[in-house]
Amino acid sequence: MTFKTREPSAKLAHIEACLNADVEYQKTTGLEKYDFVNQAAKSISLKEIDTSTCMLGKRLNAPLMIAPMTGGIERGLELNQRWARAAEHWQIAMSVGSQRIGLEDPSKAAFFQIRKHAPTTLIFGNIGAAQICRDFGIDEAKKAVEMIEADALFIHFNAMQEACQDGDVDFKDLDRKLTEMCSALKKVGIPVFAREVCFGLSPEAAKRLIDVGVDGIDCAGAGGTSWAKVEALCAKNDRQKKMGHCFGEWGIPTATSILNVRSVSTDIPLIATGGLRSGIDVAKVIALGADLGAMARPMLLAACTSEQALFELIEDVIAQLRVCMFGAGTPSLKDLKNILF
Repeated sequence: MTFKTREPSAKLAHIEACLNADVEYQKTTGLEKYDFVNQAAKSISLKEIDTSTCMLGKRLNAPLMIAPMTGGIERGLELNQRWARAAEHWQIAMSVGSQRIGLEDPSKAAFFQIRKHAPTTLIFGNIGAAQICRDFGIDEAKKAVEMIEADALFIHFNAMQEACQDGDVDFKDLDRKLTEMCSALKKVGIPVFAREVCFGLSPEAAKRLIDVGVDGIDCAGAGGTSWAKVEALCAKNDRQKKMGHCFGEWGIPTATSILNVRSVSTDIPLIATGGLRSGIDVAKVIALGADLGAMARPMLLAACTSEQALFELIEDVIAQLRVCMFGAGTPSLKDLKNILF
């Protein structure tokens, strides 16, 4: 299908910027501070390592997610379709990027529709907290889910990114509107996950999100792609560029962000994103308390190379996770919990 809609330059600029290594944090994820004990004499078989898990009632072959990145343009559709096919093949989770453009302009909704490429696996829709505070209500949230036949909805929190691009920065009514939305969507069976984009969550933020009624959290922390640095590369003027560079290292490292959420709740479903680059990183975030580990930029780089490269990346990450579990003497994901030193 060919779309004649003019592609917004900002969306394309974000994709191009994220292909540039200059968007990476110098700050680390904090995962390098932890390690597994090698278990050389464990009675265990690599062939019997079980990486499967469940999220929102769906079985996944691995605790891995293709993190939300883009959408609403032809290039975004092409990438999301490629990610969807990979997610379906490997039975892992995925999410589209912000659906704001598809909700504001229904003619662009088709650029998000990927369910036919991933008929059975777990898919998240995605809208912004900034838009909820401004003019998106319960109807828009439902439309976002219906647009892509999603299993759940991310509400992403990117206040620092918005500030760096002179975007939507009025969050005064956030608690009330989020409480109303979570309550209304719960009544119609739509799970809501709160999602940071890269700046991490404090214990106070995690508690506030849980108190308003979210069903899960993606605590995306610092250590991978910095969206402040992305905005610096995409800046429309010198002031925005300076602001993006100034706050390019802002954020709570991914490992700390996981622990912050778990200090507040030991059981809320938790996704960890931010600088994961291997199956060992996935194993570490699971061991620290996450239920899924998500990757963004590695999935983008692979998908922009070829579909085969994307499939090979995911295969490698899952294989690395299995070998890590084997070496640590943990036959299942539950055995990974709390064994790091």
